[in-house]
Amino acid sequence: MTHDLDAAMRFYQSALGWTYRPGFRDQEQGYQLALADGRPVAGLGMTAQTRTFAPAWTAYFQAQSVNEVAGRIQERGGTVAVGPLPFGTGRVLWAADRQDARFGVWEGDPVPGWRMRHRAGAPARLQLVTGDAFAAAMFYGGVFAWDTREPERVSVRFESDHVVLCVDGHHVADLWGGAVEEAPDPTVRPQWHVYFCVDDVDDVAARTEAAGGSVVQAPELSHFGRVAGLRDPEGSLFHVTSEHT
Repeated sequence: MTHDLDAAMRFYQSALGWTYRPGFRDQEQGYQLALADGRPVAGLGMTAQTRTFAPAWTAYFQAQSVNEVAGRIQERGGTVAVGPLPFGTGRVLWAADRQDARFGVWEGDPVPGWRMRHRAGAPARLQLVTGDAFAAAMFYGGVFAWDTREPERVSVRFESDHVVLCVDGHHVADLWGGAVEEAPDPTVRPQWHVYFCVDDVDDVAARTEAAGGSVVQAPELSHFGRVAGLRDPEGSLFHVTSEHT
């Protein structure tokens, strides 16, 4: 979500090489689909210029029923902030977990035929940075039935310092909060981070600065290849990774 859609489109075209096409018919003036190699990989939408709706990237999870998910969020102490409501070809809601990390839930395909693809310019994975990774895994596992729905497709494993979610053999999200057996860290501001695949992390970091953005985490090697943390000119945080698995 951005306060200046045209400026955001120009920035991400420069930084990530995206092209665009209008989104849903009833929202064409305020919603654009970002394309990598002609395929939809993200959405850019307008938001009111208020403190309540600051520019930011939002991680979305797909669900068969947003009504059911809304009930499970509230049952587990989370907050449903907006929705469920119709949006484009589906229905959505915006929520926060018990530690106030914000996320979205989408019923139906965001765009017909859209799938998370590990290719340059597309999302690679999601990462939750939180004070208590174990509690977060219990919350999201219950909300999205990770442990009961399609166990042959969805797997969750607890490692020494984080939790890993895989779908259809692909690593799609991880939850970090320090070692899961340790006490929660109250100094962490919980937030979902979006990682995009790129061919050259250092080049994208340089292009980000040239386009008016900033580098908040210099390119470095990690468990997932070379990564960097970046901000666009409005301050929206995003990450890039060389991971193409």
